[in-house]
Amino acid sequence: MQWSLLRPVGLVPAVLVLTTIAAGAEGGKSAGPSEFLLVAQIVLLIAVGRGLGEIMQRIGQPSVIGELLAGIILGPSLFGWIWPEAQAAIFPKTPEQKAMIDGIAQFGILLLLLLTGMETDLKLVRKVGKAAIAISVAGILVPFACGFALGEFLPDALLPKPEQRLVASLFMGTALSISSVKIVAVVVREMNFMRRNVGQIIVATAVIDDTIGWIIIAVIFSLASQGALDVASVAQAVLGTLAFLVISFTIGRRLVFQLIRWANDNLVSTAAVITVILLLMGVMALITHAIGVHTVLGAFVAGILVGESPILTRQIDERLRGLISSFFMPVFFGLAGLSADLSVLRDPRLLMLTGLLVVIASAGKFGGAFVGGTVGGLSTRESLALASGMNARGSTEVIIATIGLSIGVLSQNLFTMIVTMAIVTTMAMPPMLRAALARLPMNKDEKERLDREEFEKRGFVANLERPLLAVDESVNATFAAHIAGLIAGMRGFPVTVLHIGNRAMEQEQSRDETESHEAVVKKAAETVSANGDGDAGSVDVVTRARRAELGETIIEEARKGFDLLVVGVDGVAATKDRFDRKIEDIAATFEGPLAIVAAKGKHLKQPMPEGLNILVPVSGSSVSKRGAEVAVALTQAGSGSLRVIYVATTRDKGAQRGASRGLSQEAGILKDASDLAARYDVDITTTLRVNRAPEAAILREIDTTDVDLVVLGVDRIQADHLSFGGVADAVLRQSKVSVLLVSSGEARQAPSEKG
Repeated sequence: MQWSLLRPVGLVPAVLVLTTIAAGAEGGKSAGPSEFLLVAQIVLLIAVGRGLGEIMQRIGQPSVIGELLAGIILGPSLFGWIWPEAQAAIFPKTPEQKAMIDGIAQFGILLLLLLTGMETDLKLVRKVGKAAIAISVAGILVPFACGFALGEFLPDALLPKPEQRLVASLFMGTALSISSVKIVAVVVREMNFMRRNVGQIIVATAVIDDTIGWIIIAVIFSLASQGALDVASVAQAVLGTLAFLVISFTIGRRLVFQLIRWANDNLVSTAAVITVILLLMGVMALITHAIGVHTVLGAFVAGILVGESPILTRQIDERLRGLISSFFMPVFFGLAGLSADLSVLRDPRLLMLTGLLVVIASAGKFGGAFVGGTVGGLSTRESLALASGMNARGSTEVIIATIGLSIGVLSQNLFTMIVTMAIVTTMAMPPMLRAALARLPMNKDEKERLDREEFEKRGFVANLERPLLAVDESVNATFAAHIAGLIAGMRGFPVTVLHIGNRAMEQEQSRDETESHEAVVKKAAETVSANGDGDAGSVDVVTRARRAELGETIIEEARKGFDLLVVGVDGVAATKDRFDRKIEDIAATFEGPLAIVAAKGKHLKQPMPEGLNILVPVSGSSVSKRGAEVAVALTQAGSGSLRVIYVATTRDKGAQRGASRGLSQEAGILKDASDLAARYDVDITTTLRVNRAPEAAILREIDTTDVDLVVLGVDRIQADHLSFGGVADAVLRQSKVSVLLVSSGEARQAPSEKG
């Protein structure tokens, strides 16, 4: 396997020779910038960078190390030392040619910061905020002071502008103090420690580190552009940065969400949402530049706001990550490696200074983070793990050093020293963190939380992002809006209300504001939040009217990425074995999960009840579990009661030979339901009915208890009309209380009847 892995890298010399010959021929044609050379440079950086990145990941290192090493190999450190003419032919230092690939790399920086911001979990930061802030402050101050002091004592020969020593010292302090949230998050995630308590604190601290670091860089950039310590310009940069952050995380958060949803719902061009996000990133980068700070801060904040958007985050992340990881990352980090000439380290004095830089950076960060962890209330083992994790510099320091080099604050030698420090500390971090985390025991509370989160990753409700509510002007529509509001309030995701009745919009507009479907959804969501069960308080609700035939309208809405359609229309069941025509048309054109609401009993007079007493039948199947999950979520949100029934039927093969033989399986299914409810702190009552037809047992349970809603997880049955099977049909038509059918998105064949 090792030889097959190294084979692509072994082709690099042949590619270099061919590229050098072609580059020489191209260089003889014109003295101006060459598109051929640009493409050749990109091809080499991607091929070698991604190849070495693959090798690094195989041996437990971040892929960014391979991309940096690719630049070092292709640069003056190795290729230029072995064959300087060829290296100069492929990577000429003419300003015009260098500017072409530098432009791509600079845009790559913005995209990298956008992606880093999208990976920033603000909920995680808020959750462990106090401890993380204390750790971050201590972890920044100590290495920053060490780096600043080192900068003050550096020889003048290492500084491009000795008269600007203050700015250079500030850059050194910043480069030594900030951890790379990207590297930290990747390593912690690869080790499956992302959701551990200490893992959350490590990542949250790295996020705060990064945020503080970019603000510091913004101020230093302002200082460097002025050439001296101008109090007025620094004050303008600081106040401008604070104003930018405040506006971004208040008005901007809402604006970004609205723009993403508008682009997704109204634009028909390919990748419209990605286009809007890139425009947002560019505009925010320009704003930060206009207030006198670096564009990277704008891109980073834009990424945070995009990641906070409650819809489409997974799709956006997947589409952007592939392009950035495969193209912009190897180009940017490869160019950073090209700029680092490690051959200068043959000078014993520079080598000694670089070693000193690595020691000061590691000791300062490790010591500061350890002290911060101790002060923040962590144990010694947790503090050691934290200090080990925070010592990785990686991509962040390379970006900072590149900025310092580009604005003339750092010399070429200082840049090389910082890049070397970043590589050494990043490569040392994974084995140190693995060793520290391996010794950390897991307490009971942490284990219960992790088990719940692991379950939620596979769950249905926990992974919803965007429900669509289809309603007419009926009472059933109001009850359906209440159900949708309870579900949305649990996670804080937005709801779109689609009016499909002939006169629904006119009647909706004529209703009292407190009785509109939008108001019902919001009121239900606010109730969840008031009970302390909601995740994000009030939900965002928009209303749309049907503008075409019902089927065409549903198809048009479905393309916008809805992952659940809640249907509330009058007359759910039309005839003995058929649904209403509107529901048939909706189900035929929406391929995702459906939730069909049928209000009965007291909900016809009170469609917005204060609580729900729910009955949910379970069978152990996946659709049954989905129904149980929805029932548990509604019970928790509506502050009601939950009753679970399992029916061992005479239709089950072998049930006639005695109920006791199957009791262990039945008890296991009921226990699964109890465990599900316990994860959400919901009390349930379980009932086992033996040797009865399931629909009869369910209807009897309805008649003998105080339940007012039955939630059934059902499969679509392949037929010439909409069908969920005989049990669901009987319960829907004969139940005296409301029914909620929660279906999967795929139809299955009906079971064959055996005589």
